[in-house]
Amino acid sequence: MRRTVILAVAAVLSPYSLLAQQAPPSSNPHHPMTLPAPVNLKVLPKDISSKELMTIMRGYSQALGVHCNFCHVINEQTHHPDFTSDEKTEKNTARTMITMNNEINNKYLSQIHDPDAAPDQKTVTCGTCHRGHSMPVTYKPPPEREGPPHGGMGHPDTPAKP
Repeated sequence: MRRTVILAVAAVLSPYSLLAQQAPPSSNPHHPMTLPAPVNLKVLPKDISSKELMTIMRGYSQALGVHCNFCHVINEQTHHPDFTSDEKTEKNTARTMITMNNEINNKYLSQIHDPDAAPDQKTVTCGTCHRGHSMPVTYKPPPEREGPPHGGMGHPDTPAKP
């Protein structure tokens, strides 16, 4: 279940969690740089690996269509994000939204036992509402269709039986 929540969250929000320091650039392109251990984690698991954290952060970034500086202040001396700082309100908003996603998925959607639904259809992510925008996208219902409102008696897209 924890893995599902992390993966669900990965497809979501914008970067908010933090790393202890900026990792130095690798001088050898054949040896990847070592990422520092994550610190100041208040919502994500404290034992998360740096690699897993960066995957989640990239997912948040894509789900909101933003870059690291959306949630993280930029250090004026290094010109890099200060991942440990809690100075930006967007970072705390992201924490709140991650908590909300986790609660919706764990408390409510975990109760859905629809054998026809794929796991991603029973999970909300940041992308569920944000769809690549920093603010949630307003839902616009599709134009009215002719005929019965939901086709058949099954799922809404089930064709009506003759």
